[in-house]
Amino acid sequence: MTRVNDFIERRRDETGHDPHRPRYHFLPPSGWMNDPNGFIQHQGVYHLFYQYNPDGAFHANIQWGHAAGRDLVRWEDRPVALTPTPGGPDAGGCWSGSAVNAGGAPLIFYSGVSPQTVCLATGSGDMDNWTKYAGNPIIAGPPAGYGGASSDFRDPYVWRESQWWYMVMGSRMDAVGGAVLLCRSANLMDWEYRHPLLVGDQSEDEPFWTGSVWECPNLFALDGRHVLIVSFQDHISGKLLYVGYYVGDFVNERYTQESLNILEYGDTLYAPQVIVDERGRRVMMGWLREERDAAAQLAAGWSGVMSLPRILSLGEDHLLRIQPLPELEQLRGKHFRLNRQVIRPGETNVLRDVSGDCLELDLALEPQGATAFGLCLFRSPDGDEQTILRCNVAAGTIAFDHYSRSERESQATHPVHAAEVAPLPAERPLRLRVFLDRSVIEVFVNDRIVLSTRVYPTRADSLGVELFAEGGALQVEAGDVWEMGAIWPV
Repeated sequence: MTRVNDFIERRRDETGHDPHRPRYHFLPPSGWMNDPNGFIQHQGVYHLFYQYNPDGAFHANIQWGHAAGRDLVRWEDRPVALTPTPGGPDAGGCWSGSAVNAGGAPLIFYSGVSPQTVCLATGSGDMDNWTKYAGNPIIAGPPAGYGGASSDFRDPYVWRESQWWYMVMGSRMDAVGGAVLLCRSANLMDWEYRHPLLVGDQSEDEPFWTGSVWECPNLFALDGRHVLIVSFQDHISGKLLYVGYYVGDFVNERYTQESLNILEYGDTLYAPQVIVDERGRRVMMGWLREERDAAAQLAAGWSGVMSLPRILSLGEDHLLRIQPLPELEQLRGKHFRLNRQVIRPGETNVLRDVSGDCLELDLALEPQGATAFGLCLFRSPDGDEQTILRCNVAAGTIAFDHYSRSERESQATHPVHAAEVAPLPAERPLRLRVFLDRSVIEVFVNDRIVLSTRVYPTRADSLGVELFAEGGALQVEAGDVWEMGAIWPV
């Protein structure tokens, strides 16, 4: 491992000088990263696998990178777990999947591509070494009527319920919509297709468009119900959209859904994976996509970041509650306290003494006449460059307003902006927990709404933070800001 670790440290040193490279979010030493895979806690250790191209910051030669840690905060890079086998069913890449503990033996279920299949690998106790099943693929392709011309059939998510092992797969029906397909097995080797668990309607735009192919499904029990998380894509343009979740019940192998909601706003999170850890918590991590162009990613030598871990629960209204992982508090450093006070439009910035690109802010805010309020983040001293988090009280929305960034692409066929503007929770005071990490912003609003985005300030002095009010007064009930420590060498 020493030679591997020395190589990894050299790679991190080569990419670590990029001012946009996060310091307390997980990302590999260099190269391309997308979906989290095989997220699991095994023998007290959390393991995070991920889609990985070590050869460059572009999507090709997809392997399974691997990291491990005991607290979901600090990670150790481990050897690559899976690489394509020439001439094998995964020759086109080892794509997304999940991991389970089967009687003490860790198993990985993953997608082979071209054609899309399901493959199996068995791991050593430390999960550093993996042996592919000689009989791969264990599922050779989608059932009749699904997958379309490109045979879309990927991202196995496996769990045990009662006497059966179950698997959900992402797929689609041509000219109909995305689909989640259900399979079951008694032995994890022989799988029987049961039926479509849920099928979308690509002709519908309400409450938002769910695309034409569904990816990375997660189905899990939560507080007496079953939540189904799906990542939506437009298979014609290849555009990744956003992530939604259904709340319903999984009974007798049928799923009855009652509601559909956006999981996270901002059009940045994609392909999240959920586990239950040894403490019984539902923990979720997802891929935060880059927003700078391909040339900039290649020049930087890295692409892709994991979100901070989130803890999921279900409210009495059957909507998700999403909280940042409590263990993140161990990264807190220098502290700034904001006392209870009222701020009005045009007054001196009460956060003028706060600056930095790796921060956590925890604010409790109560509008008292303000028609809008929010935070200016990564702000230059003259205000020419900043990203604004704006709470529009009148409209009941919260969204990012990016300065010094080009507008996002428009989608001519369907309005795919559902994830850019979030509803402002009605509860007051409004608690904003904001995490800044160089090019990452993640915002948790009253544990109900999460927004995430990527920003790439062009100025070295874009480090300021400003709390503002418009149209009237804003009561600050409480406020704390911490500098956040790095989890990687700098």
